[in-house]
Amino acid sequence: MMNDETRLKTAAELAELVGGRVVGDGGVVLKGVAAVASARAGDVVFAEDAKTVESARGCEASCVIVPEGARIEGARCSIEVARPKLAFALVARELRPAKRREATVHPTASVAAGATLGEGVHVGACAVVGEGARVGEWTQLLAGAVVGEGAVVGRECVLHPGVVLYENVTIGDRVILHAGVVVGADGFGYVRDAEGVYHKFPQVGTVVIEDDVEIGAHSCVDRGALGETRVGRGTKLDNLVQVGHNVRIGERVVIAAQTGISGSTVIESDAVIGGQVGMGDHARVQSGAVIGSQAGVLPGKIVRPGVWWGTPVQPLEEYKRLNAMWGRLPRMREEIKELRAQLKALEARLGGRGGDEGEKVKR
Repeated sequence: MMNDETRLKTAAELAELVGGRVVGDGGVVLKGVAAVASARAGDVVFAEDAKTVESARGCEASCVIVPEGARIEGARCSIEVARPKLAFALVARELRPAKRREATVHPTASVAAGATLGEGVHVGACAVVGEGARVGEWTQLLAGAVVGEGAVVGRECVLHPGVVLYENVTIGDRVILHAGVVVGADGFGYVRDAEGVYHKFPQVGTVVIEDDVEIGAHSCVDRGALGETRVGRGTKLDNLVQVGHNVRIGERVVIAAQTGISGSTVIESDAVIGGQVGMGDHARVQSGAVIGSQAGVLPGKIVRPGVWWGTPVQPLEEYKRLNAMWGRLPRMREEIKELRAQLKALEARLGGRGGDEGEKVKR
């Protein structure tokens, strides 16, 4: 069984939830959220600016969340707020809460005798909970999820199909790990001997993922070599993100897809990292830094607050100036070729003229 609850709320109740003001019929009953183009009666939509407010006029939604002072003709009501998109997200969570599966252990699941399951835990088909592992109340382990020996999972977490937690890692409360996430695999650490043979450096540390973290599909968070790898409270990682050993990520950090973070890098709270960013080891990204997509951060680099781009990463204004120069290089090359030709012709003329003068002196 699965709890796929839909809640009914009035516009007035939702306005109170998001700190907004109802214009129109505050008693209209709302049951879902939708895009403007597909909205039907009973739905809530949102419009952030003049353009989207205009597109929302006359849509079939029963309520439109709009910026303060905006007016929507045709809708039965609107809710005016300072930040419509945020309000819409809060409304969506209220009207369509996350699915909660029945507290059960599937017959094909394997739960060790020494494991502890809290109240309301759901263990799906072929899931595994190892010896000494602890799983908190109302957490959902979906099909094929693995919780290794001694691992700790907090309450109200969701481990989607194929998630693997290695032994002795710690997951906080309300953490969402999407399909294929691996937490606690060995870090990439080797020592080379005199003959060029690589020997594995000990990877015996752990991983701590704090509360309210969400990690996208097929991302990997490696365990610390001797210490810990840590992902701070409220941080969000996109799909296919690689977090190396001993990396420390602060709170409320956002990291987009295909980013790779080398070992012992520190990313401070509230940083924003674009997609396909590559970070060398022992780098530091300070709080307030924003790194654009496909940037390259060299080992040991300190990225200070502000917007950064390019490889090697540099302040955005400098990157834009250099990028503009790169765009002019083909034309500059042609100009240099032309100037060389003119210089060669001038030298030829001057050389010929100098020869004539020399003949005159001899005679």
